[in-house]
Amino acid sequence: MNLRTKFLPLFLIPLALTAQDRYMTRTGHVEFHSSTPLEDIDAENDKVTSVWDAASGALEFSMLIKAFAFEKALMQEHFNEDYMESTTFPKATFKGKLSGIGADELAKAGTYIVSVEGTITLHGVEKSVKTEGTVTVDAHGAIQATSTFPIRPEDHGIRIPGLVRTKIAEAIEVKVRMDYRKM
Repeated sequence: MNLRTKFLPLFLIPLALTAQDRYMTRTGHVEFHSSTPLEDIDAENDKVTSVWDAASGALEFSMLIKAFAFEKALMQEHFNEDYMESTTFPKATFKGKLSGIGADELAKAGTYIVSVEGTITLHGVEKSVKTEGTVTVDAHGAIQATSTFPIRPEDHGIRIPGLVRTKIAEAIEVKVRMDYRKM
């Protein structure tokens, strides 16, 4: 037995230990709802990637703007071309921290109220956000994290023409759902 073979498992132990508290998804779900007396606008995106390190609380997610699906194709076209300029700003990201839950809670079924704080980058503009959410662990150990919070288009430099301003809410409700699995 050579030294590499003998000591290689020792070098892998730290990697295995740090990966035990990391969770991810490539099929996270983000939806938004804009409601005004003139029109409701809804869109969904099921191609959200997220990584959560439960030991440190570090949380990140990323999504392609063009992956949002609308009921009406014309709404989707206007969203991407006129408002979000998704060719210039193709992604939205979040980097922050989730607190209020630890490894002990992840080992048992339950629903836990958590805090999420960090920075959303949308339309090329970074904005701090702080909100609450829930992390639910089911009897089989599956983990789902959810949160709902408002986003104001003008906070991210998204210009809404006066002609359609009354059709788009001042604050758009965003719902996030991540079904995590261990890395």
